[in-house]
Amino acid sequence: MTYNDVLKYIDDLYGMLGYDLGLDRMEALMEEMGNPQEKVKVIHVAGTNGKGSVCSFISSVLAKQGYKVGVYTSPHLEKYNERFVINGKQISDEDFVKHMEYTKNMCEKLVAKGIGQPTVFEVVTAAAFNYFAEEKVDYLVLEVGLGGRCDATNVVKNPLVSVIVSISMDHMEYLGNTLSAIAFEKGGIIKEGRPVVLYAKEKEVYDTIKKICDEKHSKLYAFDDSNAVVTKEELGGTEFNFKSEYCNYDGIKIKLLGDYQILNASEALLACDVLKKEGVELSEKSIREGLENARWSGRMEIVEKNPLVMLDGAHNIDGIHMLAQSLKKYFADRKLTLLIGILGDKEYEKMLETLMPLASKVVFTEPNSTRKWHVDAIGEITKKYNVEIHIEKDIEKAYKLAKSITDEKDAVICAGSLYLIGALYAVADKD
Repeated sequence: MTYNDVLKYIDDLYGMLGYDLGLDRMEALMEEMGNPQEKVKVIHVAGTNGKGSVCSFISSVLAKQGYKVGVYTSPHLEKYNERFVINGKQISDEDFVKHMEYTKNMCEKLVAKGIGQPTVFEVVTAAAFNYFAEEKVDYLVLEVGLGGRCDATNVVKNPLVSVIVSISMDHMEYLGNTLSAIAFEKGGIIKEGRPVVLYAKEKEVYDTIKKICDEKHSKLYAFDDSNAVVTKEELGGTEFNFKSEYCNYDGIKIKLLGDYQILNASEALLACDVLKKEGVELSEKSIREGLENARWSGRMEIVEKNPLVMLDGAHNIDGIHMLAQSLKKYFADRKLTLLIGILGDKEYEKMLETLMPLASKVVFTEPNSTRKWHVDAIGEITKKYNVEIHIEKDIEKAYKLAKSITDEKDAVICAGSLYLIGALYAVADKD
């Protein structure tokens, strides 16, 4: 197979199967492949917003200590290779093809036995497990794809620690219509006797996860907004203190922007302290430097100047609220042009209600997804806002338009969908 053959295989599978949650196929596939997931030590990360950032923080700390660290995340911005990373380096095209072809062959054996064809995410996740096992990583920081309980990554039976980040309303058609129901699905990654790190701002989230932990005899390390106190904040980065009943750190520095990144870094900090309790050697120097050096593309990432252009992957109402808070803080002295592309199955009216009042101009475009919200439908929804509105379906043209109508001293903010951010990441003139 060539790289393009693999991409066609992925596209064909997605068109045929789409989403189909459950562990039966994945467990059968892992068995067929010799259970590579059992050959790596896993830090398992679930939640709604912040999974990727927390993975980046934790993996950066472990790498700073000198470990060989695999990171599996989704979705990608430009290439599938972004999902398979070891110490900051993406898998090569050749190795990606090799592991995907092997996994495809294993899937064909399953089908021949009368077991259903695994989904795209199951196939890619299986290939990732095989890659990281073959590369003999010391640790694998593993991001859940969707939910947790029935997610393909949940074939991991004995993680070093389960980390559950901020939980909010998203993917309700799969996970449920209440925070408790969604928390129950996310909490499905909790394993018997294994420690859990939780950020919970709502009591119902905490109560749901605590109940699962009690049933699983798993120690819960929980914190909330009050545990992190910001001491310095600017576009170049943030400094904060973290104090809890489990650990205390002063003067923690991060370069990732946004209030939510303080909480993500706090959760990673607590997770690293739990890892130390589990016997992982981590110095305070590695923890501090790892957090400060962490990077995560497409999350409040400044990619151009004059005008300043920032990409943010906020794509649900909770993420949009957090983005809005950060915009008020960092860009109060600038007029904002919003470049927005949203999926049609999101709460787009609520998302617009949060962002539109912050802008002087808005450019609507369409993400590269069959689930896109068609810009032809915006008329009635947006006319109540006193904002200059432009429509351009082509993403590259929309990006150029947004820059052209923005003064050099002001800023372009791009948000609404990771599909949009991925497309923009390819066309932006990144500094």
